[in-house]
Amino acid sequence: MLKKIIPAIDWIQNYNKHDLKGDMSAGVIVAIMLIPQAMAYAMIAGLPPVIGLYASTIPLFIYAILGSSKHLAVGPVAMVSLLVLSGVSALAEPGSEEYLSYVFLLMFMIGIIQFSMGIFKLGFIVNFLSHAVVSGFTSAAALIIGLSQLKNLLGINLDTGETIFHTLFEAAQRISEINIITFLIGIGSILTLLFFKKKLPRFPAPLVVVLVSTLLVYFLNLKDYGVKIVGEVPIGIPSFSLPAFNIDSIVALLPIALTISFVGFMESIAVAKAIAAKEKYKINSNQELNGLGLANIIGSFFSAYPVTGGFSRSAVNYQAGAKTGLASIITAILIIVTLLFLTPLFYYLPNAVLAAIIMVAVFGLIDIQEAKHLFKVKKMDGLTLLITFIFTLMLGIEEGILIGVAFSLLVFIWRSAYPHIAELGYIEKTKVFRNIKRYPEAKTYKDTLIFRIDASIYFANVGFIEKKFSDEMSKKPNINRIILDFSAVNDIDAVSIDELEKIMDNYTSAGIQFLIIGMKGPIKDLVQKAGWNEKYGQNIKHPSLQHVLQMK
Repeated sequence: MLKKIIPAIDWIQNYNKHDLKGDMSAGVIVAIMLIPQAMAYAMIAGLPPVIGLYASTIPLFIYAILGSSKHLAVGPVAMVSLLVLSGVSALAEPGSEEYLSYVFLLMFMIGIIQFSMGIFKLGFIVNFLSHAVVSGFTSAAALIIGLSQLKNLLGINLDTGETIFHTLFEAAQRISEINIITFLIGIGSILTLLFFKKKLPRFPAPLVVVLVSTLLVYFLNLKDYGVKIVGEVPIGIPSFSLPAFNIDSIVALLPIALTISFVGFMESIAVAKAIAAKEKYKINSNQELNGLGLANIIGSFFSAYPVTGGFSRSAVNYQAGAKTGLASIITAILIIVTLLFLTPLFYYLPNAVLAAIIMVAVFGLIDIQEAKHLFKVKKMDGLTLLITFIFTLMLGIEEGILIGVAFSLLVFIWRSAYPHIAELGYIEKTKVFRNIKRYPEAKTYKDTLIFRIDASIYFANVGFIEKKFSDEMSKKPNINRIILDFSAVNDIDAVSIDELEKIMDNYTSAGIQFLIIGMKGPIKDLVQKAGWNEKYGQNIKHPSLQHVLQMK
């Protein structure tokens, strides 16, 4: 029982010493990758860079002990960072003490939401975020994140405004104000990162550009030429403190807390399941919520900001040889060592380099191929992606994802309200019944219509089903028998049972026999409660279409 609550007990008790090399290697490599990333992502969130390092310590320990994934690398991620800025900047000025207070409270709230979902086994709720919505939102958010760093790449204090269009317009107007040295540092860093990403993806390129650029700024005294630097990064680990709880603040932060809880969990569970499938072990979604929830709850007491599992770092963690959660613990220890002894080394780090790291990381999330694939396979799903993408760019992060979710749910309702209904005919060669639209050679009957309803029946689609019957009846006036194949009907509500009863009675009174075949057990139980067995008897109990058609 305890192993289910604390999955780490299993790998600690049964730890294989041969796994230590892989865990050590992965822990070191991910730490090297995470140090500049965490500082960069904190900047996206409107926070001091050191907060990103704080978020890469305690939460990693907590998840390593409580998470069900052996390979998930938890920490700050670009998407969540942008959502933090989007939600909290409406309440306070980014970087201010009040802003920090809101962020710590937000992290606590996200943790409570995720942990509660895990305890009550509500992980299924995130299924309402369709893949098309997430893909469209991710691509738009990647553009927003990347372009939000233009000010650091160009060395200009841009008024970013509400949308990326405002940012681009502002940058174009002030193109003559670019700090050339800052721009060259940023572009050089981007080209270096892209080169190593393509040629040597496991090489710690972010750390290289951080070290080289820091040395350049220090020895060439580039700070005096307008190159903006990170400046003093506080030394030491954060002390324990409680978030400032306030009812008004909680109410104001609730929408963004819910958004981050769902989006963060989806990002995390997607990569965790992908790696687990390759390694042939199971991911427990509710345990993941528990692990992430407590990582955020406890992290909020140590000046961190919201964390989740990251795509790129988890992939690197896996490829570097991680076998257990020990790899994440090693990463956290190295971050703590950095905070205790190495933060003065980041003083001369140019903001343009952190901007370059962000841009290269997030622009890889823009998935044009997925949009092409969805439009090719099912245009409505492609349209869902496109609508989410456009509205996220035009209106903002929260509004975009809400519109995407609302549209995807409307599409689902529309599809369920107009279910597929096939008119069947008999193919003598194979002795099976098939949709006559797909098999024109199928034999039909002058006095009989056969329909197969390929969906569950409920109050919103029973009217469409009735219309389908009447439309086909008007084309064939000699029909005296309708047969419904219920083999694909998995559920039916009470309203639809009553409506179907009225339809059957109306056709029967008009001299048309109404028969149902292929009812599944749960459907039989429902109609029995409605008294159909007594009212319709054998008309709803025929075992097959062949049996019905052989009757005189």
